[in-house]
Amino acid sequence: MGRIKTTVIKRKTKGILSKYTERFNTDFSGNKLALAKCTSITSKKLRNVVAGYLSRLKKKEA
Repeated sequence: MGRIKTTVIKRKTKGILSKYTERFNTDFSGNKLALAKCTSITSKKLRNVVAGYLSRLKKKEA
């Protein structure tokens, strides 16, 4: 069992992924840097949660 992502996190992450799909990959650290460049998420925790979920979605695609 893992931690449950809220609907807000899922909705925002999928929106970001649909806009900037080519910037993200399965690497968590790289996704954190890419998020900092293409979005204005100021909260460190929120950025990490979104980057982790992005990594998970990209792994699921591959």
